[in-house]
Amino acid sequence: MSDHIYKKIELTGSSTVGLQDAIENAVARASKTIQNMRWFEVVETRGQIENGKIAHWQVTIKVGFALNE
Repeated sequence: MSDHIYKKIELTGSSTVGLQDAIENAVARASKTIQNMRWFEVVETRGQIENGKIAHWQVTIKVGFALNE
């Protein structure tokens, strides 16, 4: 088994539905151009409030992906 080298990038996903949807939106969009994604970690969570209710979620994640051999 060869050693793996990883690179991390930071993404911010958004959603009107919730946190998980915001994360999934970011990962789904990144997967269109980034190969070998392996993990993510949530580093920041924000939201927008309108009329006393949560209107929008923003979640910043770091995504790790393996570099090609």
